[in-house]
Amino acid sequence: MVRADQRSGKAPRPSVWLEDRERGGRRGGGQPSGLDRDRITEATVRLLDAEGLEKFSMRRLAAELDVTAMSVYWYVDTKDDLLELALDRAFGELALPDPDSGADWRDELRALAREYRALLVRHSWLPALVGRFLNIGPHALRFSGAVQRVLGRTGLPEHEVTGAIAAVFQFVYGHGTVEGHFRDRVASTGLTADEYHHRAMTEVLRDPDASDVIGRSARIMEARGGDTVEEMLERDFTFALDLLIAGIEAMVARGRG
Repeated sequence: MVRADQRSGKAPRPSVWLEDRERGGRRGGGQPSGLDRDRITEATVRLLDAEGLEKFSMRRLAAELDVTAMSVYWYVDTKDDLLELALDRAFGELALPDPDSGADWRDELRALAREYRALLVRHSWLPALVGRFLNIGPHALRFSGAVQRVLGRTGLPEHEVTGAIAAVFQFVYGHGTVEGHFRDRVASTGLTADEYHHRAMTEVLRDPDASDVIGRSARIMEARGGDTVEEMLERDFTFALDLLIAGIEAMVARGRG
């Protein structure tokens, strides 16, 4: 299938959301019955979760929906459009704090960070799309707005808020991406996370070139505590997030000094 932008000779659009706003969110008439964008986007997320980004195609999606590929193109112009819609659909799963709750910003920041981490792990295809698209769909904008409101209540001057957002959520992005890949790898082996970790550590310690570093890492992990991989991941994430929040508090205090 030739992309719509290739057929027209135009450069790729910056965002499906901008295109939708230009035409009021409506496409031309004559769409096949039984389909709509919501159903197509839901099926896209389901396929991406089950098979991953590399195996996803418009033909595979059409087969999942039991329609022709041309039927899908009544609702989206390109595969990228569909991936961008799926990305925003995933962001719609995030639970956001009530802006009028009056809760402490630290608690709300921790909650947002945990929500984002869980989303990245749950949809391991999502990190590859976050930087690929503009992320200006309605759900992504609501998440960004919630983050801005919470960081705006820290006491940081306005020109430092974006740096704080980057520090916290780039960390969460990296942590969630690696954790998601790890869980996918574990699932592919048929082992539990603890079985996989034990087997991997046992094998790598037999390598004389790696045993020193890995042995030291094992001692550090033991000192950290936690009997399971889940507990170890949780302790690392919690402590790293606490470090970042302490850094924000220190910057606020320095600015007031």
